[in-house]
Amino acid sequence: MIGVPTFPGTDWIVMDVTSGRVLSEHGAHTERYPASLTKLMTLELAFEALHAGRLKLDTRIPVSRAAAGVQRMRLDLRPGQTITVRQAILGMTTLSANDAATALGEYLGHGSIERFARAMTARAHALGMLHTSFRNPSGLPDPEQVVDAYDMAVLARHILVTYPQYRYMFAVPSFVFEGRVIHNLNGMLGHYPGVIGMKTGYTDAARFNVVTAAVRDGRLLVGVELHAQSWSMAYGTMGKLLDAGFASDAKPNEMLAANHHVPPAVADTAVDATDPAVPVQSLARRRVRVTLPAPHPSPRHLLAARADHANKGGSANWTAQVGAYDGYALARRQAALLRDVRHGEARVVGLFRHHRRIWVVRLTRLTESRARATCARRDLRGKSCFVIAPRNEVLAVR
Repeated sequence: MIGVPTFPGTDWIVMDVTSGRVLSEHGAHTERYPASLTKLMTLELAFEALHAGRLKLDTRIPVSRAAAGVQRMRLDLRPGQTITVRQAILGMTTLSANDAATALGEYLGHGSIERFARAMTARAHALGMLHTSFRNPSGLPDPEQVVDAYDMAVLARHILVTYPQYRYMFAVPSFVFEGRVIHNLNGMLGHYPGVIGMKTGYTDAARFNVVTAAVRDGRLLVGVELHAQSWSMAYGTMGKLLDAGFASDAKPNEMLAANHHVPPAVADTAVDATDPAVPVQSLARRRVRVTLPAPHPSPRHLLAARADHANKGGSANWTAQVGAYDGYALARRQAALLRDVRHGEARVVGLFRHHRRIWVVRLTRLTESRARATCARRDLRGKSCFVIAPRNEVLAVR
């Protein structure tokens, strides 16, 4: 399938947490599946709720049948039992427990994973993570759940800067749950000096992924590595990347600095998680609090998508690829022109073709009929617009 985020290669980025400067990167804007790195956004929203007083670490959250039945990794939670927010968080940071993440997402989403996933994506876009889309709180496979290395670095930096009181939760070597010792699976812990954690992730399609923060001589760096071919390669490369970052003089390559805007974490702004009209660029420079609303009718664009699905018998998982460009900036400008399209989500994706990188612009989350109608638009006729059918992936784990 053309354009799936599984083509060969490993992408990475190293960022100075204090300044937000990119110290080094390779393929940092290439679309990939996040696997359990997704849980960092679930944790971000949990930390925000704790900070705002809407949650406490000893708040008990219920475990639904759906949460108890998710694929491994798991704490083996049972339907009907309750766990504390602290247990859910530690289950995610140590074992990468999908059942704990699902239960926490359901609780924060007022019983709805879909509502929570919309909040996750809204927060991502508000932070400037424009290539990211979340569909569940755990990272279990979904073809529309995608990130890139740069976006994950922005998220990790935001967590480290905004919620330093919770950094220790990423470095906990183990904790006791119902009489069992749950060990931290992050192989960077104990093997790299000054490491904080933060998250690992694996699925068959995503391969091996690591987000790591570490401190040395008062400097805090975060590294992101996506689509490595083994844990040993992922951990080994991450160590070398961090070593090089700490050895640098903290002055990034001017080209990297020009092409990587990192929104600083400052003022607090409330955003309705389901409001499709939130202006992303106006929020990119602010630390944003996404307020999960109580259940209410879906926004107009979601209702339209559902009606289209019902009337035409198609799922909203089709994509229209509307152009290919040699430069990222040009592709991003084209994507910006498409953001006023009522249906779908505009996204820029990095691909390798014939040993060179190109950037394609896509409208995702379309029905088949709308995808085909997009390519038939008068202003897109004659361009390299084609329709991509839904794709499936299997297996999910860390």
